[in-house]
Amino acid sequence: MERTRLGASGISVSVLGLGTMMLGAYGNADHDDAIRIIHAALDAGINLVDTADVYSRGESEQIVGRALKGRRDDVILATKFGLPMGPDDSQRGGSRRWITQAVHDSLRRLDTDYIDLYQMHRPDPNTDIDETLATLTDLVHAGTVRAIGSSTFPAELIVEAQWTAQRGGHRPFATEQPRYSILTRTIEAAVLPTARRHGMGVITYGPLASGWLSGRPNPAHGHRSSGPGAKDFDLAIPANRAKLDAVEELTALATDAGVPLPHLATVFPLAHPSVSSVLLGPRTMTQLEGLLGAAELTLSTEILDQIDAIVAPGDEINPDDNYYTNPALADSRLRRRQP
Repeated sequence: MERTRLGASGISVSVLGLGTMMLGAYGNADHDDAIRIIHAALDAGINLVDTADVYSRGESEQIVGRALKGRRDDVILATKFGLPMGPDDSQRGGSRRWITQAVHDSLRRLDTDYIDLYQMHRPDPNTDIDETLATLTDLVHAGTVRAIGSSTFPAELIVEAQWTAQRGGHRPFATEQPRYSILTRTIEAAVLPTARRHGMGVITYGPLASGWLSGRPNPAHGHRSSGPGAKDFDLAIPANRAKLDAVEELTALATDAGVPLPHLATVFPLAHPSVSSVLLGPRTMTQLEGLLGAAELTLSTEILDQIDAIVAPGDEINPDDNYYTNPALADSRLRRRQP
């Protein structure tokens, strides 16, 4: 599989990576099967494996750790911290206290001495980014972490983190991991250009848009159509009906081009010059095998123009698909003078 540089970090990664959010209780609870999926990805040429402490409350990291025994040095291992790992507010975020605990917990679960890429899962409005970067820099100097990155940061916070690192003499974030698909293109306006200006590698997730671009006849009837994510597929919501209309047009486009819709959707992010690698998120071996063929596909200018005509550059059909909630908008106390 083709390799590319992860921004200015010097790290070489496969253009398709393996995301493991669905390996564990949240998706595939069969550890042996999940390990087979990881091994199949590595055998196919994938060298980037991405997980997070919060995935199935650490179970995904444990599965990855077992799967990499004997193969650790051949893999770029990435994990994330910052989302809640318990009910206490001290079990989340970017404070020195929590990062120090979280990284050691991840190392234990992953059964490794070092993490190639340690990423802040979401911005933490309650902790000065200077403290976060200083702590992460100490981990790099100690050899515990090789590179650091952010995930789902808006452009203004990417800039703030880069400026803070320069001012404080800290390691800057070397990568950004945003959500990016044909249906969620908002990062094209500012996040991707900003990351490129700062020499950051970009690893994207969610190319199938939570299953909307999986090629199922009616994606709204998929396995996520009930439970906590039900609103993502509720066709009573106008934005979701608009997504369904777009999916029908994209399905016709893929058919005319002679490629499966999931392949077209998977490689779409790679057409952007800022993107280094796209994470696949399979739950089953069949899903993995069905997506690996996308590595051989390159989208022509004509097809990309047709995609732009269906979903405009920088557009996001349903803003609720954005996995980042701006606290300045969500908390009324931050936008209303108190009496």
